[in-house]
Amino acid sequence: MRLIRKAVFPVAGFGSRFLPATKASPKEMMPIVDKPLIQYAVEEAVAAGLTDMVFVTGRHKRAIEDHFDKAYEIENELASRGKTELLELVRGIIPKHVNCIYIRQPEQLGLGHAVLCAQPVLNDEPFAVILADDLIDARTPAVRQMVEVFEQERCSVLGVQEVPRAQTASYGIVATAPFRERVEEMQAIVEKPQPAAAPSTLAVIGRYVLTPAVLRHLARVRPGAGGEIQLTDGIAALLGEERVLAHRFEGVRYDCGSKLGYLQATVAFGTRHGEVGAEFTEYLKRFSGA
Repeated sequence: MRLIRKAVFPVAGFGSRFLPATKASPKEMMPIVDKPLIQYAVEEAVAAGLTDMVFVTGRHKRAIEDHFDKAYEIENELASRGKTELLELVRGIIPKHVNCIYIRQPEQLGLGHAVLCAQPVLNDEPFAVILADDLIDARTPAVRQMVEVFEQERCSVLGVQEVPRAQTASYGIVATAPFRERVEEMQAIVEKPQPAAAPSTLAVIGRYVLTPAVLRHLARVRPGAGGEIQLTDGIAALLGEERVLAHRFEGVRYDCGSKLGYLQATVAFGTRHGEVGAEFTEYLKRFSGA
């Protein structure tokens, strides 16, 4: 099994929960302080040693491509004004050794379909899938944790965490057996089960490291929950022929696909920000009356 070099970012969604903010701007470009969500996701992949970033995009997602492209006008303007620090910040958005690849998802037919759209550039290699909506604040980036498990065990690895039983209908839920610390053997996976039917409260969060065999199964999957091709169904089929592990990653996950999670992430990252963190923390204390 080859080492992992590629990360797939499904970014074709409408972001309807954040309308009207996402009417003309991708939800993945919404900032947490001064960086968009998609940049945090790419930085996580780069920190895991991945070099090929595959963005599965849709209409009105041009801003993502522009963000990771060279901006001659801005760079020239900053250089002419002697704003060296800002210039380096803009130039450093994507490291020079990293490649950005863009593939259009013509219809929004589900996460599994989005991953399948990336097949032509995956070249029968293992790959990561990163959902920018899930911002994970961890000392060791979550994808790096999972890549390390993959390199040891040579099988697919899913990032998981416990959720309240009342919320199982919002996640893919797994049934597992003990394996080793923070890692469990997957026995089954179910997409968005009702609380009474959920096999556990262990939910798949937006991080996956997958073997290329999953693509073969996704190509056979019929539309499932919501009339979409679910990545969960492809993984369930993969379980019939390969071992799949569930990794309880270390770190705090913020669901930035929800307004509350987005605000929580803004506060958490804002209070630690090198430029405004101290003042912002003081403001929050005054605002809350502490």
